[in-house]
Amino acid sequence: MQSAPFEIEKAPPLVAFALRPLPLPLLSKALTALTRSVAGRHPSMFRRLGPFASARFVLDPTDLPFVICLSPDATNPHVILHRSPQHGDAKIAGPLAALLGLVHGAFDGDALFFSRDLVIEGNTEAALALRNAIDDAELDIGAELQAMSGPFAGPLRRAIILAQALTGLCLKRPENGGYC
Repeated sequence: MQSAPFEIEKAPPLVAFALRPLPLPLLSKALTALTRSVAGRHPSMFRRLGPFASARFVLDPTDLPFVICLSPDATNPHVILHRSPQHGDAKIAGPLAALLGLVHGAFDGDALFFSRDLVIEGNTEAALALRNAIDDAELDIGAELQAMSGPFAGPLRRAIILAQALTGLCLKRPENGGYC
C-alpha cells in the first residue's frame, strides 16, 4: 500500500472520451449487476456498513464525464450514473485512479485525503464506514467481473490485464496481479 507522497494519475483522456457517448442507463445496469454480485459474494461487507447500509454515496471520478450514485442496501443494491452533480449522504471525489487504488487496497485512504487527491463531503462517518467495509472485503473488481463472466473468465482476465497496461489504472488488487 502506497502511503508516501506520490502523483495520482488522471484517467487517460481516451478513456474519458470513450465513456462520454455511452448510454448511462446501460452503464448503470452493468454496475448494478456488479454491485449485486459483490453483495452475494461478500455479504459481510454490506453488514459492516451498519447504520449506513441505506445511505446514498456519491462517487465522483473527477476525470470522467459522470458521477456514480451508490445505494448499497444489501437486499437491493443499485448504482445510477448521472452527468450532472448529485447529492447524497456522503460524497467521495477524486481521480479514477485514486478511487480504484483505494478499492484495491493499493493506496492509503488517509494519505489520499490529506494530500487532497480525495475529497470527502457530507457525512464523513458514512464515507469511513464504506471505506472500512471495502477494505475488510479486500475487493478485486477484476476478479468480481471474472466471477460474473462464466466461460469468458479467462479471456476477460487477459482483457483486464491488457486494459491495466494500456491505461495505468489499477483494475485488480496488487496481490492478484494488479499494479497501481
